[in-house]
Amino acid sequence: MKMSGNTVLITGGSSGIGFEFAVQLIKLGNTVIITGRDQTRLDAAKKKLPTVHTIQSDAGDPEAIAALFETVVKQFPGLNVLINNAGFMRRLNLHDQDVDLEDLNREIETNLSGPIRMVKQFLAHLKMQESAAILNVSSGLAFVPLPISPVYCAAKAGIHSFTQSLRVQLKNTRVKVFELAPPLTDTPLVDSFDPADLAGSKAMNVSSMVGAAIRGMEQDNFEIRPGQSNALKLMNRIAPKFIFSQLSKSADKMLSEMD
Repeated sequence: MKMSGNTVLITGGSSGIGFEFAVQLIKLGNTVIITGRDQTRLDAAKKKLPTVHTIQSDAGDPEAIAALFETVVKQFPGLNVLINNAGFMRRLNLHDQDVDLEDLNREIETNLSGPIRMVKQFLAHLKMQESAAILNVSSGLAFVPLPISPVYCAAKAGIHSFTQSLRVQLKNTRVKVFELAPPLTDTPLVDSFDPADLAGSKAMNVSSMVGAAIRGMEQDNFEIRPGQSNALKLMNRIAPKFIFSQLSKSADKMLSEMD
């Protein structure tokens, strides 16, 4: 895939992986639009990266997605790359009676339903482009769950499955379908976690991780697994019980603290 001269829309682009994608793609000569729920954070991103375009939008809200589509295709009719990056991760104890049912599935709405709706909303437009791509950001935890974050992992496993099916359905179009499964990455996503919660994993530098993703897209590597993500998928194939037990230790500790 050609990684310059594109018009790229990145959800959740005001910080972390999304913002780093914007930085590196602009350097390569692309027009980049980022979205986010928080206008203050979008303004801060714009201050750091003046050539980026910003639009306030909630990736978990179907009405916001429809409005985003109308705005983007009007202002950027050449849009040909969609990066579904918006997402968040929580430590959840399912024994906690204070977790209400409506709040429980927020990660599903943003991390899984959001990308599915974005794809459906933008697909007809992308299919009209001479060359186009969709990149869905899943996680290494799509292959082996981290039980202390059960809903996040379920959403990312869903994105992995959805992306595989989407790739098959679009195989006779000009739209290439990529999946990026980041390992633990040094971004604000994990700031609310203790190191012990994350099974002692060392976070990958965000610049290195995004650089690997862009090289993967350029080489038409449709399932991109930087760093430890590749090891997680391999270990789930050759020693599934062992790797799952390793990632279960933080949840085991949480449960023991309840006794």
